[in-house]
Amino acid sequence: MKIDERAVGGVTILDLQGKMLIGEGDELLREKINQLVENGTEKIVLNLAEVPYVDSAGLGEIVRCYTTVSRKNGKLKLLH
Repeated sequence: MKIDERAVGGVTILDLQGKMLIGEGDELLREKINQLVENGTEKIVLNLAEVPYVDSAGLGEIVRCYTTVSRKNGKLKLLH
């Protein structure tokens, strides 16, 4: 999986590309979200337009990311 980061109007958008499978992308997403939260980012959008498949581990990672961001009083939204 590949993650491209961009900022639009105070919102950080993560454009995800590729399958989100156990061992393939779930760890990369976790690291990226943790990095953003540590740097004070409060508004994050996960753009899933280029993600053709998400397995149960990938779904669990999205939920974990939501929890991580929410605990820091941030917002995580899904797109596409």
